[in-house]
Amino acid sequence: MAGIHITDIEAAINWWRARLPHDESPGHALAPEVAALAEVYALLVYYHEELADEGSMPPAARQAWLAWYGQTPDAPCIAICSTAQGDAVCKGCGRHEDEVQDWPVYTPAEKRAVWRRITLDGSAWRFNRYAERAALHGRSEGDAAHPGTGTPGGPPAAAAPDRPGPPHG
Repeated sequence: MAGIHITDIEAAINWWRARLPHDESPGHALAPEVAALAEVYALLVYYHEELADEGSMPPAARQAWLAWYGQTPDAPCIAICSTAQGDAVCKGCGRHEDEVQDWPVYTPAEKRAVWRRITLDGSAWRFNRYAERAALHGRSEGDAAHPGTGTPGGPPAAAAPDRPGPPHG
């Protein structure tokens, strides 16, 4: 199984915190979803790890992460697929041909790993030449604010190396 990157755990925590703000006065607990994800995040930091194992994640944390994941755009496709023209890597979204073909059977963590790779690479047209199209395409699929940036819909203007950019795809 694929691992869930620490930046995705952080984005999910921030998403839940925005949805379920809590009273920060003494004696008030975090929302259960935030607490479950924070425990996983803390262990990743403590052990200097970047990936949480998708299969062994505590059920409450996994459910909270999946709820965040569910509000992110599924595929990075911007409807300009050059793999259909014989390219090994799509110029539009940055996925390899096998990733495009196998996308429907990927797990959420596998999809997020691909999103992270293509966002960090940033060379696909969805991140430069057709960024506006990607943003519009993402919104039409119900894209929420980009975690970590607050930018509505689609990818950020320039993804920071520690921010995986547009959610799963």
